[in-house]
Amino acid sequence: MTHSAKTHWYASWFDTPFYHILYKDRDYDEAQSFMDKLTNYLNLPKNGSILDLACGKGRHSIYLNKLGYQVTGVDLSEQSIAHAKQFENESLNFEVHDMSRPYPNTFDAVFNLFTSFGYFEDETCNLKTIQAIRQELNPYGFGVIDFMNVAYVEAHLVAENTKTVEGIDFRLKRKIENKHIIKDIAFTQEGQDYEFQERVKAFTLEDFEQLFEQAGVHLLDVFGDYNLGKFHPQHSERLIMIFK
Repeated sequence: MTHSAKTHWYASWFDTPFYHILYKDRDYDEAQSFMDKLTNYLNLPKNGSILDLACGKGRHSIYLNKLGYQVTGVDLSEQSIAHAKQFENESLNFEVHDMSRPYPNTFDAVFNLFTSFGYFEDETCNLKTIQAIRQELNPYGFGVIDFMNVAYVEAHLVAENTKTVEGIDFRLKRKIENKHIIKDIAFTQEGQDYEFQERVKAFTLEDFEQLFEQAGVHLLDVFGDYNLGKFHPQHSERLIMIFK
């Protein structure tokens, strides 16, 4: 029996425990260092407010809150938010929310981190997300989208490999098709076969610039790594955009 979830993959794959198992070895020290540098660069006010879009289980929201910010973390995954809610306090809240729709409050910063953009099958939702961020920013607020650098990904794409985590052999296949970066994930657990697929739109800086223009926001700065180094179109691993 095969469990397949290739339709609206972000709503099903992210809600499984296997997603978090596969990516459990992500470098959270690097992520926290990035949060330190980013908040210092933005010079956010003391006790300033941050909306963390697509926050997952809330790890980065929790760290931002420890830095002294009032943080709201939102995600489409009900299970991830249910997990994150155990960490709530007076200045840290989590909620199930579709980021393509404006959140009712405004913030000093809206963060969309670690390639949490470009999932939508309805292309109009990408523009709607930028428009929503614009509405979520107060007059002094900054939007941040941290995305992959597609040119770097294309140059370093590993077509196929197996990754074993917690005794599960995840068979991974990657390709670029119809301007999407696609990862097929297959594995067997307790005698049951599973298949999932990740699909992310291969947005370039030029694509984002067009979205920003349509949404009426202004690109202020572009960085190419988590140390906020200069963006190089071919060599940078990340595409980090600051706008308002």
